[in-house]
Amino acid sequence: MPIINKFIEVETEAGINIHNLTPEIEAIIANTAIQNGQVIVFVRHTTTALAINEYEVRLLEDLKNHFHKLAPATAKYLHNDLHLRDVPPDEPINAHSHLIAMMLNNSETIPIVDGKLALGTWQSILFFELDGPRHRNVLIQINGE
Repeated sequence: MPIINKFIEVETEAGINIHNLTPEIEAIIANTAIQNGQVIVFVRHTTTALAINEYEVRLLEDLKNHFHKLAPATAKYLHNDLHLRDVPPDEPINAHSHLIAMMLNNSETIPIVDGKLALGTWQSILFFELDGPRHRNVLIQINGE
């Protein structure tokens, strides 16, 4: 069974932003011979996350507002006591981003059926930037036959 590894590069903006990776992943699958199998989507950063849900503008705003309530950037966090940690000089104040990421996923597995993602009607693969702006990369691993 072949295994295909690809990366999606994502340039993010400041703060929390949400990107729909579905079209890019569908294009990667379409350029393979895989008809049935699975795709694993994996984020390689501790202040990013993934989820499968609806990509709708008002829902995305609701999500951002919910995250800000759960882990406000202005709250007191031990992780942000940079003077007590051995960190590079450009280390960001980002404990809130780590906490939000831990409430979501760092990977998703989606079946491929007849050469297509087996997502539901309103489902999309969402990438969450929680500490932008940054240059990020997402691993897409496809296997099947």
